[in-house]
Amino acid sequence: MRSLPLTLVARLLPVAVLAAVGVAMTTSDDSDTSATPAGPSPQTSAPATGTAAPRYAKPPEEACTVLPESMIKDLVPGAKPAGNELKSSDLNRRTGCSWHALDDFDYRWLDIAYDVKSVAGKQKSEGGSAVPGLGDDASVTEKTTKDDDQGIREAVVTVHQDNATVTVTYNGGDFESHKAADSDDIRKGAIDAAKKALAALDG
Repeated sequence: MRSLPLTLVARLLPVAVLAAVGVAMTTSDDSDTSATPAGPSPQTSAPATGTAAPRYAKPPEEACTVLPESMIKDLVPGAKPAGNELKSSDLNRRTGCSWHALDDFDYRWLDIAYDVKSVAGKQKSEGGSAVPGLGDDASVTEKTTKDDDQGIREAVVTVHQDNATVTVTYNGGDFESHKAADSDDIRKGAIDAAKKALAALDG
């Protein structure tokens, strides 16, 4: 069998560790417990902070189960549906999973990553083509690269929904013809996976 290009060999090594950035949160209690109210306490409502509560408390705990097995088999032929969990030291913020396989001469790689911030607020994608009807804001970027005369086509879909960001990367190529995977197949596969991954945020 043909040898893999160096860049793909690197991708098939253990999955890179997700960078964990902890969000420090501090609270203080400025109430004066020594004061005794005179008379009945009036009805009060929670003080308005001007900031809505975030929609999502954390990302899916088991990111490798958010895509149907049928989709994994279709997008990454030959891959084990269990996938490879992306490690993170802060699972309350970042989780993810990847699948990759070389089926005969057909190579595919798919990964999904979640990043949930602790504050609410709409986010905006920078660059890429808009993907209408997906989350609050979504975009897709595409590129084709060549390594040792082997073409690889890749699509990256970034979806923002309230305080969560979902990123899907999907790429592939034919190691017999040396051609990159079909543009429509890679783009559609990435968007379809992003839709499923986003839906998993709501359980």
